[in-house]
Amino acid sequence: MRKEFAVPKAESGILGFMMNWASAATGTAIALALTGALDKAGFPSPNAWEATEPVRFAADWQGKNSDPQRSTEVRLLWTTETLFLRFECRYRGLTTFADSDPDGRRYQLWDRDVAEVFLQPVPSSPHRYWEFEISPNGMWIDLDIDLDKQPGHKGNPQSGMKSRVHVDEERKIWTAEISLPMRTLAPDFDAQRDWRVNFFRVEGASEPRFYSSWQPTGTRKPAFHVPQAFAKLQFQ
Repeated sequence: MRKEFAVPKAESGILGFMMNWASAATGTAIALALTGALDKAGFPSPNAWEATEPVRFAADWQGKNSDPQRSTEVRLLWTTETLFLRFECRYRGLTTFADSDPDGRRYQLWDRDVAEVFLQPVPSSPHRYWEFEISPNGMWIDLDIDLDKQPGHKGNPQSGMKSRVHVDEERKIWTAEISLPMRTLAPDFDAQRDWRVNFFRVEGASEPRFYSSWQPTGTRKPAFHVPQAFAKLQFQ
């Protein structure tokens, strides 16, 4: 349902995107430059994550029905080679797939519990962006989205995404760390250029599931593919 790769008709096209940019949600996510060493698995240390400014959300895709027991916290770090993200997800229950490709990639991962980031390194191309998802049991998917084409994404863009997940059953929190190569996201990466971004969660075994969003998408039914709702991502 929510994987309809289409922009609402009233706001389709570059002109519609530019007209609605000023009225989009005004949040800003901050990715902090990583200065410390990576651990043996190639991820930042706990201290490095704690130095970042978190993005937090608990409301649904319309900005309503906040559920603190399903709240999400996202932190970002970067180097010239890699963008790192850390999701901390409170949950009521976990629903995951039992099967995936040998490397853990799983198409239609969104039909189970996931945390997601949509990244748009080139805001002047409003219908092009990356989508990355991670599940509580470590399955993942990467998608190169182009809303002007059918079916709207490449089958397997081979982004080089890496990830790891930990579940704290006692506290009902699952945590995921994601590593994304800059050469894939933005071959000409410049930290002075802002990107566009949004973060999402899906939880629940059956409808009505809980679809939560950092920046509300403003659609009647759950929908995440609304690039005019993306907010700013700054590199500091």
